[in-house]
Amino acid sequence: MSFNKKLIWSGLGWVMGGPLGAILGYAFASMNKNSNVSWKQLNPRKNYNTRTTANDFAMVILVLFAKVMKADGKLLKSELDYIKKFLIKQFGLHPAREYMKIFKDILKQDYPVKSVCIQIRRSMDHSSRLEIIHVLFGLSASDGETHPNEVNVIRTIANYLNINSNDFESIKAIFSKDDNASYKILEISDNASDSEVKKAFRKMANKYHPDKVSHLGKEIQKNAEEKFKAVNDAYQKVKDARGLK
Repeated sequence: MSFNKKLIWSGLGWVMGGPLGAILGYAFASMNKNSNVSWKQLNPRKNYNTRTTANDFAMVILVLFAKVMKADGKLLKSELDYIKKFLIKQFGLHPAREYMKIFKDILKQDYPVKSVCIQIRRSMDHSSRLEIIHVLFGLSASDGETHPNEVNVIRTIANYLNINSNDFESIKAIFSKDDNASYKILEISDNASDSEVKKAFRKMANKYHPDKVSHLGKEIQKNAEEKFKAVNDAYQKVKDARGLK
């Protein structure tokens, strides 16, 4: 087993148990039929980490990427390219190659998304779960359009992760060309008062602050800055339209 691969697998925490552990165990076994390192060695069931790590987040997002990719019945090159770029950006070229091998095995599997999301919900904080939805929408939009079937799958995942409809619509609006997107991002209606607009901005800026996902690693924190920037841009557009200072 290569150093990168062993580092990835041995660095996992709570994802090693439950349905996620079963999915990844299958991928590990299919990739390492001739390896002298066993899944059991890298899966010490009595020493799970409770804090979500960058490796945990990567494995979670790979499993959910697979569900979204298969939603419209097509596996597009643009989507695979998005995943490769995401992994390279977050972890570097060589680890990304190992993650892509794992992902290709995950794509071959069929698994209950509800059970997976329940495990995620129990172990991952709300800010990290919001980041999951943001990244999944990024995948869906990577081919230039957001397919309705993909949106439905992401909505289902969001529901299972206890992401409320306002937060879901806010993140969805970041990838929307809707003229009313700025208000949706701020989770208010276009007839909100000026004071409500300012209050909404403060609330959303706090909710989407990149520091809330700092435990997932600096690169994932940088990715979270996209949401934070979208909130700021939306507020600026509303301010300009209303002539607010």
